Amino acid sequence: MTNSSPLKGQKAIVTGANSGIGKAIAMALGRAGAEVVVNYRDGEDAAVAVVKDIAQGGSRALAIRADVSREVEVKDLFRSAVEQLGTVDILVNNAGLQRDAPFEDMTLEQWNTVIGVNLTGQFLCAREAVREFKRRGVVPAVSRAAGKIICVSSVHEVIPWAGHANYAASKGGVMLMMKTLAQEVAPHRIRVNSIAPGAVRTPINREAWSTPEALEALLRLIPYKRIGEPEDIGHAAVWLASDDSDYVNGTSLFVDGGMTLYPEFASGG
Repeated sequence: MTNSSPLKGQKAIVTGANSGIGKAIAMALGRAGAEVVVNYRDGEDAAVAVVKDIAQGGSRALAIRADVSREVEVKDLFRSAVEQLGTVDILVNNAGLQRDAPFEDMTLEQWNTVIGVNLTGQFLCAREAVREFKRRGVVPAVSRAAGKIICVSSVHEVIPWAGHANYAASKGGVMLMMKTLAQEVAPHRIRVNSIAPGAVRTPINREAWSTPEALEALLRLIPYKRIGEPEDIGHAAVWLASDDSDYVNGTSLFVDGGMTLYPEFASGG
């Protein structure tokens, strides 16, 4: 029989969890029994609504504001989480953004903003998580691992994306940071993996799916012929955070309907 609460007794932080994929992950972790910190930078009302939704499902949740690109705010986020929940068992590094521009027009501010949140922010949060995991160690009654880090990456950790050089560079960086960290902390029974979503129906990419024409063009890139839903990513996060995936470490799990299968070559290229 499937365990309906595989994360019972565990404490999770999900960054950027007040909307989109982050919200779906936070909700899924809550349904799986975890207590969840809903991190946000802007949009407090939306974060509070996510907390209420999780609480209605029977799990404890709280909203904590922090800009993940700022070291002092990340330290405060983890300090507050540990004070209120006792520890942290799961980190989902989800916070991310885009500042798109043709390469020759891209400003240094656009570059630094995306790298600062999407890559440096994941570094800062993962570093605090590793410190807490090592401090506490394995608690067998809670999990076989001392801690789990899930980095939300993108298919663009392997697929180039013209007009989005800063975003693609940040996700490529996330991929190798994740693998290097997984290699380094595995002896401490800390698991580090990534989820690499393809096209998912969220506000950040509304233009790609909001009209029939746009959706038809998008589906040409997806062999499975449907757009992803945020819940698809939430289900993957629960599995990667649970003991069901205890032997999975340093892996990018592509949840993309086959977008990374070079669909242009299905008919000979």
